[in-house]
Amino acid sequence: MENCLFCKIIAGEIPSTKVYEDEYVFAFRDINPQAPVHILVVPKVHLDSADQITEENAVHVAKCFEAIARIAKAEGLTNGYRVINNCGADGGQTVMHLHFHIIGGVKLSEKIV
Repeated sequence: MENCLFCKIIAGEIPSTKVYEDEYVFAFRDINPQAPVHILVVPKVHLDSADQITEENAVHVAKCFEAIARIAKAEGLTNGYRVINNCGADGGQTVMHLHFHIIGGVKLSEKIV
């Protein structure tokens, strides 16, 4: 997508602190971290939100979750972490490109966020 912030980050048009990349996935550190480890994991294909996941494109989501496990291990999140997806405006999604937050590095409360 032409005006998508995350598509521009994936393309290298906007700088980021990349922590992982493969054929399907790009992951980078959040510029406003909510915990010592706060990484965004995005599929390289543009999907606006979880509402657009279909049988045909679900492989991109599966690859994100495979990457999440690798990234968490590389970041030393051996005692656990949280994976969050915000879907749509009412769900708190501010960038309309499907993405997952890995949040960890501290003991998180049992509350949702």
